[in-house]
Amino acid sequence: MNKKDLPVIPSDRSDDLHNLEIADSSDLVLFMAGNQFMAMGEIISAFQKEYHHIKRIFYETLPPGLELKQILSGSAVFGDKTLDIYPDVYTSVNEKAMKILEQSGHIDKGNYHLYLHNRLTLMVVKENPARIGSVTDLARDDVRISQPDPENEDIAFLIMEMYRQAGGDRLVHRIMEEKRAEGSTIFTAVHHRETPLRIAKKTVDVGPVWATEAIHARSSGLAFDVVEPGEKLDQRDRTNYYICKLKNAPHPDNAGMFLDFIASPSAQEIYKKYGFEKEP
Repeated sequence: MNKKDLPVIPSDRSDDLHNLEIADSSDLVLFMAGNQFMAMGEIISAFQKEYHHIKRIFYETLPPGLELKQILSGSAVFGDKTLDIYPDVYTSVNEKAMKILEQSGHIDKGNYHLYLHNRLTLMVVKENPARIGSVTDLARDDVRISQPDPENEDIAFLIMEMYRQAGGDRLVHRIMEEKRAEGSTIFTAVHHRETPLRIAKKTVDVGPVWATEAIHARSSGLAFDVVEPGEKLDQRDRTNYYICKLKNAPHPDNAGMFLDFIASPSAQEIYKKYGFEKEP
């Protein structure tokens, strides 16, 4: 594939490429849906305590849509480099991604499973000066939104469903099309890094994020407030995390051990600490 046709990892996202220097000599390669970034250090540490021989782990915490493109393309561009990295394990918050991997021959049919849940919330500037009280307020002319881009960020589809449930297709069109053209809906490439920064700098008024990301931002000392969409809108029943081992995984045995670990009580308790909801 021509380099210009490869997916591009934003050049400022080195903090989502963990242990890149050993990617070519690692014992395990993980493409983890980026919204787990706050928990991954502890997850990796606990995994290695149980599996001492797996010492060198490269993992990404990029949006899963971008990671899927890397898998399908076989590589990606990062700065002036082409990264020819194929994962052992991939996770996504979109079951459609798993179906695409099935159809393209990267996993066998049905060879993925559910392991985690989350929900949406609205991060707003401290003391909420825009007076945002509900999802429908995001349609207002004066409200600036940090909005995940559906091109790469799977969270965007659940956010759009939240908009649809709150105000129909009209609200979706207003936020995703009209306000984007007006400049008051600003797309993100890696929302879990960009939205909290925009809120802190007050360059936007609101950003839909995972509840876990708001918890992490709070623990990091970031000043902001939260507006809850409510249980009927926050997509808690539809936010499912899926995991799979790739059929041509470079380290299949180690990948299998990681899949066993991620479903274990010790891993699930780590996720729970960060606000994720366990799979029953």
